[in-house]
Amino acid sequence: MVLIPAGEIELRDDRIKAVWTAQVNSFWLAPVPVTKALYESIVQKSVGRNDDSLVPVVDVSWNDAILFCNLLSRQSGLKECYSISDDGESVVCSWEADGYRLPTEAEWQYACKAGTTGYRYGELDEIAWYRENSTGMAHETGKKLPNAWGLHDMLGNVWEWCWDLYDVKVYGSYRVFRGGSWAEEARGCGATCRRRSHPTFRIDDLGFRLAGSLPQAL
Repeated sequence: MVLIPAGEIELRDDRIKAVWTAQVNSFWLAPVPVTKALYESIVQKSVGRNDDSLVPVVDVSWNDAILFCNLLSRQSGLKECYSISDDGESVVCSWEADGYRLPTEAEWQYACKAGTTGYRYGELDEIAWYRENSTGMAHETGKKLPNAWGLHDMLGNVWEWCWDLYDVKVYGSYRVFRGGSWAEEARGCGATCRRRSHPTFRIDDLGFRLAGSLPQAL
């Protein structure tokens, strides 16, 4: 896990022409998305059609990602971040827990930019697998250049689920995902590009990355 320093980030929703600033506490973020190997070792079942164990895991819903975070926390002797209702409809995050969780949307964008100000932290072909260079599939994590904070594949390869609800009034329980993917056009692979779907949604270019909280004193 990489220690991300505290700071602030400006977020935007072009759909409703809104801009807002979020404060970000220091937190941990994995340098690569969760791999197929790690995911399958924890959930004890095969996921997706790609046989390469080092590619990002895909065909996982937001609900699947939440359950994985709790399972990995439990197996690692850490306090679970998520409390899930019996029907699975309600999920509450304990931000003080030391276990694994999804990054917030603000954390994700702040970490992706890593101090840069543009739409991307580097030249797209050097930092990301996307439609023009992916040959129609996901690739092993960490093969493209990282950003300034040592994070790989923040853009391209697979979209990544975030914790946040997208717009409750319009989309109900839909959750945010970020970053673009191997199947995405260049314009969709940028730090501020936002997408959303139902928490049960699964597709072959959507995965997730692990985050973790720190005591606020840090």
